[in-house]
Amino acid sequence: MSVFKIGGLSLQPGTTERIELEVSVLANSTRFDLPVHVVHGDKPGPCFFMSAALHGDEIQGVEIIRRVLSALRGKALAGTVLAVPIVNSFGFLTHSRYMPDRRDLNRSFPGSDRGSLASLLADLFFSQVVARAKFGIDYHTAALHRTNLPQIRLTPHEPELLEMAEAFGPRVILTSKLRDGSLRQAASKIGVKVLLYEGGEALRFDEAAIDAAVQGTLRLLKHLGMTKDALPIPPHIKPIHSGSSMWLRAAEGGILHSPRRTGDKVAAGEEVGAITGPLGENPVPIVAEDEGIIIGRTNLPIVNRGDALFHIARLKTRAKPELLVPDEDEII
Repeated sequence: MSVFKIGGLSLQPGTTERIELEVSVLANSTRFDLPVHVVHGDKPGPCFFMSAALHGDEIQGVEIIRRVLSALRGKALAGTVLAVPIVNSFGFLTHSRYMPDRRDLNRSFPGSDRGSLASLLADLFFSQVVARAKFGIDYHTAALHRTNLPQIRLTPHEPELLEMAEAFGPRVILTSKLRDGSLRQAASKIGVKVLLYEGGEALRFDEAAIDAAVQGTLRLLKHLGMTKDALPIPPHIKPIHSGSSMWLRAAEGGILHSPRRTGDKVAAGEEVGAITGPLGENPVPIVAEDEGIIIGRTNLPIVNRGDALFHIARLKTRAKPELLVPDEDEII
């Protein structure tokens, strides 16, 4: 196993270090760094990165990474793990999805060393962490006031990514197109295989979603030949493959009434809820257009016309998932 170099430091095999990559200086003259936790194994193997809080209010990945690193402590590791639990520290500290320049960091890749603050941070993280890896996983949650079923999203036409997703063992595997400026798009262009994990909600810890991600990541590391220990996929969980998804939106403003939860299956034409006035008057049904499974939903009962209510992963298509293209209205 050779020496691993990052941030001007050289790590010997069997070394664990926290590296601080300088980003900027804040207005109060405080230095702002990007912390990278490096676990350099004592046996040859691939380089794997884990990242969270690209959107600063999606804090759950921080806890996922903490638990994965804790599980790896004292275990034999083949290869190198680069863990960045908080990429967007600005948003993390202010409970905001965005950077101080109001840009979405996950639409700023691969970044530039001469651009906006978001572009500068994207460039540093991408060049120093992502580009060094062969594989990776980026942890996300739903946006504010929404929740997501634990799921893996992957790029179309990538058999190796599909194998990685199946090894992870989520409830749902959704083939999801690449978005301009996203981490997955930039990584794909340089040949780095990246899975995107979704589960839970912003500014909250969801224990079921955290545990699913931790155990799935450990299974993925075992699949990649980096570790030997991981719990098998629970026998009651058989990943559902979907090649497209859609949002059911509010046709009118009012109060949302629905007992349906993430993970529930719905039939085409089935009523999944209704929007009414404050006292239940003038109900407007919410009807599923296709057979599917609810992978995301709003947590707010007060809705306006056009609000996204239920995210449905379609099940009706029988083609291989890696050959499918999702709808334009998919929200990441």
